[in-house]
Amino acid sequence: MATAYYNQVMTTDKIDASPYDALLIVSFGGPERREDVLPFLENVLRGRNIPRERMLAVAEHYYHFDGISPINAQNRALIEALKLELPKLGVELPIYFGNRNWHPLLPDTLKEMQDAGVRRALAFFTSALSSYSGCRQYRENVAAAQDSVGENAPQVDKLRAFYNHPGFVEAMADRVRIALLRVPAERQASARLVFTAHSIPNAMAANCRYERQLHESARLVAAAVGVAQFEVAYQSRSGPPTQPWLEPDIGDELKRYAAAEVRDVVVVPIGFISDHMEVIYDLDYEALHIAQDLGLNLVRAATVGTHPRFVRMIGELIVERITPGAERPALGELGPSHDVCPVDCCLPPPRPASGAPARG
Repeated sequence: MATAYYNQVMTTDKIDASPYDALLIVSFGGPERREDVLPFLENVLRGRNIPRERMLAVAEHYYHFDGISPINAQNRALIEALKLELPKLGVELPIYFGNRNWHPLLPDTLKEMQDAGVRRALAFFTSALSSYSGCRQYRENVAAAQDSVGENAPQVDKLRAFYNHPGFVEAMADRVRIALLRVPAERQASARLVFTAHSIPNAMAANCRYERQLHESARLVAAAVGVAQFEVAYQSRSGPPTQPWLEPDIGDELKRYAAAEVRDVVVVPIGFISDHMEVIYDLDYEALHIAQDLGLNLVRAATVGTHPRFVRMIGELIVERITPGAERPALGELGPSHDVCPVDCCLPPPRPASGAPARG
């Protein structure tokens, strides 16, 4: 929708969103039919030395769900929720959607924005934690898309990381409370709480605050639900065995719980904002089967998705950015993340010899 339309309908109870005239949702992307799976994975792997047999093995994860990743549909649902929520906060901005690896691709989206007269947009990255793959690489993708569009491509400014924002913590805490109710009442107090996020190479972790942010986010959510003891584990490792990645793996943690005669484990995928492939396959399929074989009752908490408090949080981040002197709420000890990333923020790690793609 053209920017002029919003200028015409603005009234005195609306916030002046200038100099921004659009919101861009930036995500990973995923296939939406079987025929998309291999082209999608080839996009993900472009420029990387990944054996084709490894790519085909990952493709089977998608074929398990008839080639459909939920990530695009979930991002569209988030956009629809934002269309309802943002006007309540006095923000009237058209919303665009662009992906790194599958349609709608960022170059196409930025061209659409340019054609609509968008000059400067705010961007929401669908990643709560800071890392090369979760932040800097998306900024590189946006820059490459701008180069593709050419002269007068829209400027894009990223909203800050939100892992410790009250809205994210409150929404995640609500998901955990609901999950705990699925544990038999007499065993809820002894259930173990483990937070998961995508494992990344140690070399990548050394260049960012990913681990620290993850542990802080988990601590804040656990405190919000009144749980003193919790663990953090990692999932979806995709690198070669010779390359160190963050540990412990969720599968190993489940084995440790079983050895300690734990009966119930609540897994909280706090590193993901929607139930996409790395959640529904790696947790709901692989981890669940491990737990069943071990005799563990595994309950998986939902991701924030379109939780009303999370949707409102995105609106609050926009209002904060466009309002001079606005408060920048953040829980815990680390404070609010920066608006503008330093030049040395989340530097990429050395390229491994082989591995497997991340998934959407």
